[in-house]
Amino acid sequence: MPDQKEKIQQLEFQDFDLQTFYKKLKNGSKKSYIFLTKNPQETFKKLKKNCEIIKAAGGLVESVNGNYLFIFRNKKWDLPKGKLEDGEKMKETAVREVEEECGIKVAKREEKLCKTYHVYPMGSKMVIKKTNWYKMRVKGEPKLVPQKEEGIDEAVWLDKNHVGPVVKNTFPSIMDVLRAGGVL
Repeated sequence: MPDQKEKIQQLEFQDFDLQTFYKKLKNGSKKSYIFLTKNPQETFKKLKKNCEIIKAAGGLVESVNGNYLFIFRNKKWDLPKGKLEDGEKMKETAVREVEEECGIKVAKREEKLCKTYHVYPMGSKMVIKKTNWYKMRVKGEPKLVPQKEEGIDEAVWLDKNHVGPVVKNTFPSIMDVLRAGGVL
């Protein structure tokens, strides 16, 4: 858990509306909010009721040299991931998306590292994207080919000691994946 420099604002869940809350947030707000509840599963279930759920999967890919694959998309560092297609299993989606977005061949998909959730608006609805993350390995350290049509400007291999730029400009959910994968 990163050091908490600002106060965390507690929210009451009883009359909470995610869409209204999201609209009121200032763009790029660094404030932190929390629900305190005796039953987190029930709270999350209620929260999801008014949202569309999108399932996705992605990978934390390690090369034979111990470097990790990162992509730069939409002005942020990220990890390759994408939406589940009909009839596909999450672990299949993870491998396919990594291969498509970075132009490489995954040699081995290992254990599931974690799952993350993030919220964003899509039209008039709020979306909760659930992403399963898997550890993956490649043979050697293949040349990366960023999938430009997916908005990926760059794909790079970085070792654990050089992930500073990523940590400074990524999403909180990606930090969770990096911690789960032992990168941080």
